[in-house]
Amino acid sequence: MFIHLDLGWMSHPFPLSSFKIASSDQLLILRRLGLTQVRWSPAKSDLDLQSSEVAVAADAGDAAVAGDSSAPSQPSPEDLAREAHRRALAAQREALRLCEEQYGEAAIGFRGVMDLVQPDPHAARTQAETLTAALLDKMLVEGDLNMRLLNEAAGDRSTAHALNVCIIALLLGRAFGLGRDEMMDLGVGSLLHDVGKLEVAARLRHRDESFTAAETQAYQQHVVKGVAIAQTMGLAPGPLLIVAQHHEHADGSGFPQKINMDRMSTGARIVALVNRFDGLCNPLITSKAMTPHEALSLMFAQGRNRFDATMLNAFIRMMGVYPPGSTVQLTDDRYALVVSVNSARPLKPRVMVHDTKVAKEEALILNLEEMPDLGIRRSLKPQFLPRASLDYLSPRARIAYFFDAASTGPGELAA
Repeated sequence: MFIHLDLGWMSHPFPLSSFKIASSDQLLILRRLGLTQVRWSPAKSDLDLQSSEVAVAADAGDAAVAGDSSAPSQPSPEDLAREAHRRALAAQREALRLCEEQYGEAAIGFRGVMDLVQPDPHAARTQAETLTAALLDKMLVEGDLNMRLLNEAAGDRSTAHALNVCIIALLLGRAFGLGRDEMMDLGVGSLLHDVGKLEVAARLRHRDESFTAAETQAYQQHVVKGVAIAQTMGLAPGPLLIVAQHHEHADGSGFPQKINMDRMSTGARIVALVNRFDGLCNPLITSKAMTPHEALSLMFAQGRNRFDATMLNAFIRMMGVYPPGSTVQLTDDRYALVVSVNSARPLKPRVMVHDTKVAKEEALILNLEEMPDLGIRRSLKPQFLPRASLDYLSPRARIAYFFDAASTGPGELAA
């Protein structure tokens, strides 16, 4: 049975709120949730074939009794194709809706944490740990995960930045095989890495090339202020080190302590890397934004000394050569937007293609992994897309990521 849980995402341990029941363990967990009912989708469930045939035969018999002696007509191939497309599109929209709903709940949770930092720091720490645990319950499952591009980011830039850094850092920690305790430290530390900006003037919270030396120093103070706040919150040593070291560099050129990679914690090395990536993709001035592909290329070409080389290579493998949000041209000359990547197959992401024969609102995602004759020729900035492709693909002004199970579902177009 395919069911829907009418619960908040952080109120149950399943990766998604809508899924097909596949094991007795899932039934046991459902019972423990104390629900009085769940919603069921017959169309997405595996119905008993014999019962279905009996039901169809009964329906046909009823029709005959009613005076319709003609045999039911068989659907044409065109009708079957239209119905398959309709179902795939509905499943695709539902999967994206679930991801965006989960992201929205995480954003509300994060803003709740930040609202508590100053009046009740210990409660803020507890809520940050609860939010991290909820993310891990969805993430630490068997199989691969897709990194998915969302249509909408969290409302304010600081929330979107914190969630992006947290989610990508946890996915990278998962790829490195970190244990749950290490992942908890990584999640809490990445959520709170910029907590010191609460005590920095609003105009100095985001580094700008026009800053004077005094303004740059005031901006850099957010790290020291963050450590003081984190200590007041009672953060464990793992997340505390992330707050203290997220602007340090592997070559000792960072701030405030100018320590090198050997003295940075594993969590801090991960967050320093991801923090830089998100800063390039989502700067304060959107006209200066790089595509995710450009950001990775710059970090690899110019910043190899600034980051742990092993970690940077793993990060690029995980994000894919063309991370979600990249605008690309395919080998058949069509333009496309990368919408999700499975780190196990980074050269074959899922893309939405500008197809003049298909309305934008009915576009299906192409899974390039299942299309050996189609690939990506190059990445390009959105402003270099033809106008029709730019309008159709609508590249995001702000890049926001979430994750879901990596499987070829009914919402994807395979071969």
